[in-house]
Amino acid sequence: MALFPSTCPEVAVPAYRSPSRRLKRSRRALLAAGALGSAAALVLTATGPAAAAPPDPDEPVRPGQAWMGAGTRIEQGPSSSVPGGVTPMDTSGVQGVDVSHWQGAINWGSVKAAGIDFAYMKATEGTSFKDSRFSANYTGSYNAGLIRGAYHFARPDVSNGATQAGYFAGNGGGWSRDGKTLPGVLDIEHNPYGAMCYGLSTTQMRTWINDFYNTYKARTTRDVVIYTTASWWNTCTGSWTGMSAKSPLWVAHWGTSSPNIPAGFPTWTIWQYTATGRVSGVSGDVDRNKFNGSPARLQALADNTA
Repeated sequence: MALFPSTCPEVAVPAYRSPSRRLKRSRRALLAAGALGSAAALVLTATGPAAAAPPDPDEPVRPGQAWMGAGTRIEQGPSSSVPGGVTPMDTSGVQGVDVSHWQGAINWGSVKAAGIDFAYMKATEGTSFKDSRFSANYTGSYNAGLIRGAYHFARPDVSNGATQAGYFAGNGGGWSRDGKTLPGVLDIEHNPYGAMCYGLSTTQMRTWINDFYNTYKARTTRDVVIYTTASWWNTCTGSWTGMSAKSPLWVAHWGTSSPNIPAGFPTWTIWQYTATGRVSGVSGDVDRNKFNGSPARLQALADNTA
């Protein structure tokens, strides 16, 4: 759209104003601008930085910027996570959220007051990326009284599983018996950067996941939780049943009243049922999750007594 008309009308000559009047007007304008600037600064201080929306589905995701569901969106389509896709949406029982830097500053007290019991936040990706808001989210959720944990976005195309498990455990993915820390999560899903299975064969992928599991277990004493989808797991691991007796399953399946379960797993422990949920204290969309059990069972998972 043109900012100016294509033809220029005759310019009128402004009426004469004395220098003193012009100076007074300039001073008033500067004072007004200063007041507006101060007000804007107060607003920004009170609310914190706004959330930045993740890239649109047709835009590339930059390395280090993936989030839990970045690959699921490619597989299931963004329309499957639109609010109202599940009628009614399953917000009963023990509820949780997962977040990353894309949610911006979060008021964790409001999140807790909204009925959210647990939260996972991105800590690391690959072998060199740390989420810029991990520390704030990890500490803030803890102080607000939520049970919280960390997740690692897997990059099987850049290193072996053992290397990434060590990187994760050393940069936020550890565990302590404090009653508020959940075991870490291996987020392994459709590759948002390229080939669906990261260029690995099903045998290589099984080895990668098993190496990650063993290293994480050795570092933390905990079984890592696996976040994935039925489609990705069955395709990229060849419907492998080798983790079903070791790792709790966090299944992602949006826009349905009952999730599909990957091969071998008897049931789900956590279900990510939408990527476009809303929760007080979080600006914009946020992933919503349900825990398969009572608050006491969630506490047992945190305490390693489940």
